[in-house]
Amino acid sequence: MKNCIKKPYAVIIANGEFPTHPFPLSCIDGAKEIICLDGALTQCLTHNIVPNAIVGDGDSTSDTLKKEYAHLLHLIAEQETNDLTKAVNYCVKKGIKKIKIVGATGKREDHTMGNISLLLEYMAIVDVEMITDYGVFSPIAKTTQFESNTGQQVSIFNFDHKPITSHNLKYPLEAFILDNLWKGTLNESLGNIFTIETEGKTIVYRTFEVK
Repeated sequence: MKNCIKKPYAVIIANGEFPTHPFPLSCIDGAKEIICLDGALTQCLTHNIVPNAIVGDGDSTSDTLKKEYAHLLHLIAEQETNDLTKAVNYCVKKGIKKIKIVGATGKREDHTMGNISLLLEYMAIVDVEMITDYGVFSPIAKTTQFESNTGQQVSIFNFDHKPITSHNLKYPLEAFILDNLWKGTLNESLGNIFTIETEGKTIVYRTFEVK
């Protein structure tokens, strides 16, 4: 994975650690539309990124920036969802079908875990991935083939105890129940593709690092 494929997608920039790795940065550069959470606006501007839309409840943005970028602001006051979910829902309402999320990890571990878990909800309404400085989180709920590289590190997280079968991984899984999050970690791809068979809510993580 060297850079994002330039197919039509939107990128959401969250208020975690701003990416530094070339891959997530290429995703920002190649996006058809850039949506940033209101708390990430300062970081975006610092990196010379002016988003197409700013979404959130507004409590993480200064009054000065709110005035200056009022024409881009989409403030949603309700507190039943977090700002990341508000941004995803904004994209869905606009008819955007493919989303890449960056800047959603780091700073706070509880926010990181919460944001990653939300991928399992988002995949029901949109094609989505979360990209960090270290790899890519992809949610699936059916048999899925992944592009890869020999030696790429792979971890599999299943959230509803459905059996998992893998193909072309160093440590094969055969209808295996991953009843704890650690049990599917630290696997490795054997080639340029691998396949995960599942009917359960699963997140597959691929590192950029190849060993």
